[in-house]
Amino acid sequence: MTPIYLDYNATTPVAPEVVAAMLPFLHEHFGNPSSNHAYGDAPRVAMAESRQEIARLIGAQPLEIIFTGSATEANHLAILGLARAMGESRRHVVISAIEHPSVSEPVHRLQELGWSVTVVPVDEYGRVAARDIAAALRADTGLVSVMHANNEVGTIQPIAEIAALVRARGILMHTDAAQSAGKVALDVDALGVDLLTLAGHKFYAPKGVGALYVRSGTPIAAVLAGGGQERGLRAATENIPHIVALGTAARLARERLPETRSHLLALRDRLHARLSREVPGLTLNGHPEHRLPNTLNVSFPDVSGAILLRHLRDRIAASTGSACHAGDAAPSGVLGAMGLSRERASGAVRLSIGLDTREDDINAAAAALITAWHELAQAEHV
Repeated sequence: MTPIYLDYNATTPVAPEVVAAMLPFLHEHFGNPSSNHAYGDAPRVAMAESRQEIARLIGAQPLEIIFTGSATEANHLAILGLARAMGESRRHVVISAIEHPSVSEPVHRLQELGWSVTVVPVDEYGRVAARDIAAALRADTGLVSVMHANNEVGTIQPIAEIAALVRARGILMHTDAAQSAGKVALDVDALGVDLLTLAGHKFYAPKGVGALYVRSGTPIAAVLAGGGQERGLRAATENIPHIVALGTAARLARERLPETRSHLLALRDRLHARLSREVPGLTLNGHPEHRLPNTLNVSFPDVSGAILLRHLRDRIAASTGSACHAGDAAPSGVLGAMGLSRERASGAVRLSIGLDTREDDINAAAAALITAWHELAQAEHV
């Protein structure tokens, strides 16, 4: 029996419409978009159309979209590219305590180069307070980076409130929105950000493609040296099949957002209600309201989340936290930053729902989790 997939925050399958859009650019329209002859025409036009679709998804202008090979690369370009463009006057960065490693690690690299870094804590729901960000700002602060929605607990940050305080001081604001696209509305002007990161494989495009929104006029320098692709900011021949896929996925996400959100929310809450009724002591991790509609992170009492999922490996595909740390047996650093006890963090399981999830999947997954928890908890107390 194929396990029920409840790990959409780790990655999504590629949508059939996205696969269909990609295929002609793997064989018929294989040309280099930088070529001046006829073989470059269709790829060049397709790339422009995809850029426009991604811009529409987030309320940006097409020329403000830079294609990258991943969200990790986009985050590196945002952070290290800004650092290179700023020079010596502003060498202080502010991030939250729950950033993805693709943000925290390039920031750590800047720290090794002599930059100052302030890490702002989060509350028990994994939310950053705008006032704490404001208190961390200094005369030499050049950048603030706070993720839009957390990949483990789904908590959505008050980005618009933070950005208003940050940009009033002439400081640039970046948000990693890899987990948000296709699940909640994103508008760069409403958010007030200067840079925003997207990841294709989080909203039904393939792995290996992402994008960085760079607001017009934002100072930024290339990190990869080479050709002049992507306004000189990302040297490499563009991956047209994946860029077409990203554009198609962006269009589908925009067109289907209301029904997608409703579908995800209904199934997430159904799963939470069933588990809460039948697992005494189950606790929710993350904000009860300001949270992605597809993400349910809960702690099972008296049982390790890792052991519970290993017990159900043939029936449910889920995770205890970020897929980037799947091999790490230690409790999640995100949950630790939220102040959870080691015992509660150890019992945590992240269940993330997607477009292909059905009510029968939720019912079967809930029943399997409840039965396995009872068996393991009973064995623990024998």
